[in-house]
Amino acid sequence: MSIKSIVNQLIKKYGTNDPFKLAEYMGVLIVFEPLGNALGYYNKHFRVPIIHINENADRKLQIFICGHELGHYIQHEDINTSFLKKHTLFSTDKIEIEANTFAVELLLPDDLFLEQNDSSFTIYDAIEENGVPKELLSLKTIDGKKILP
Repeated sequence: MSIKSIVNQLIKKYGTNDPFKLAEYMGVLIVFEPLGNALGYYNKHFRVPIIHINENADRKLQIFICGHELGHYIQHEDINTSFLKKHTLFSTDKIEIEANTFAVELLLPDDLFLEQNDSSFTIYDAIEENGVPKELLSLKTIDGKKILP
């Protein structure tokens, strides 16, 4: 099953694309803590899934971090991920790309682009509103096509 399909099923099942609400509904604990240069990480402790988010990160970035780490929970549940660091946010590691893709598809659902009546609304407005780093925009697809090359 594709990452987009997994995301769409979660949004349909829980009625939200908010990663914080999804984590709550799925029983994933979220902890805000000082992590230095690390943005966040996911782990399981005594079978309890936990998303750790840097309390000093910008609120919009925290939304993306939560989505990314939720992607690890959904796709790599039994792997304790290493710290997501600022300089590794754009990692070429397979599980990091999958988690980034999950977060991008979660935070930028297709409906966001298909239902916009304001012709001045752009993809860049969408990523700004939803905390998605512009460097990851190339991971977004609509109808199986990447929106940017």
